[in-house]
Amino acid sequence: MSQSCRANVGHIGSCLCIVEILAALYSSVLRVDRLNDPDRDRFILSKGHAGLALFATLHLKGWISEEELGTFCGANTFLGVHPEAAVAGVDFSTGSLGQGITFAAGAALAARIQESHRQVFCLISDAECNEGSVWEAAMFASHHGLSNLRVIVDWNRVQAFGPTHDVIDIPNIAERWRAFGWRVLEVDGHSIPSLTESLSSPGIENQPLLVVARTVFGKGVSYMEKGIPLTQTHLAVQPMNWHYLPMSPEEFRIAMNEVEAGN
Repeated sequence: MSQSCRANVGHIGSCLCIVEILAALYSSVLRVDRLNDPDRDRFILSKGHAGLALFATLHLKGWISEEELGTFCGANTFLGVHPEAAVAGVDFSTGSLGQGITFAAGAALAARIQESHRQVFCLISDAECNEGSVWEAAMFASHHGLSNLRVIVDWNRVQAFGPTHDVIDIPNIAERWRAFGWRVLEVDGHSIPSLTESLSSPGIENQPLLVVARTVFGKGVSYMEKGIPLTQTHLAVQPMNWHYLPMSPEEFRIAMNEVEAGN
């Protein structure tokens, strides 16, 4: 990652939460042989602030070049903080929380109307479930029996203003989705085999699927998991620090060493 990219990286803790989710989807679950195939599966990153993780995944798939990836948050680039549909492999522009799942529900219904076998996958955050539009889409999908819709909740328990239990708590998140008519599975969000199994499970007729992925904010980087700003020591230690902070060269070095050691 270039120095200019590091200076612009925000939401890095949110990106680290979903690395294994994206790995499971793009290595084993999504059926995308050609980017212009109308029957390809669709993926929507509703928590668009984790766009950098998606861009890195698209690069590893060979859909965007290393040179393009290096333009992240630079001038004259489509690789901004949030995904844009102009980027190869991105089907929907996202970033306004609560909207991605509405796109997903519409895309799933469109697939049914077109008699296409494609599946629609959507990744949302637990804090995003504070948005009323999420529950409107949940009701819509259940009412229409969209069994080709699979939503993953990144349950990391941290949001922009603090821990979710302090802002708007949803301790019984699985029960709530079941009450809205969804089939719900709960998995370790950092276990690629568990994620792959749950996301590839046979659909149940007339019932959309929700996968609650239990994740750790800033997974794999000790100071991020603990909310410690190593170089900006005037800041208090708190979980949401790494929802915002850019990494200094030293923080980047430590993070890379820890991630590589963990692998």
